[in-house]
Amino acid sequence: MENRILRLHAVMAKTGLSRSAIYLRVNQGRFPKSISLGGRAIGWVEAEIDEWINRQIEHSRKTTK
Repeated sequence: MENRILRLHAVMAKTGLSRSAIYLRVNQGRFPKSISLGGRAIGWVEAEIDEWINRQIEHSRKTTK
């Protein structure tokens, strides 16, 4: 499996979350942590974001039943 790194705007588009919501959830331990890309650049591992999205779907479907 190929690892792909997503920058903040791609993570925002993929999750539907705002910048502040992403960082709040990271600080709360409820969202994958970013990784350093060198300098001041950061990104997120796409597979970890996909796993987070799948957990959100499962949680949402369990609570609505």
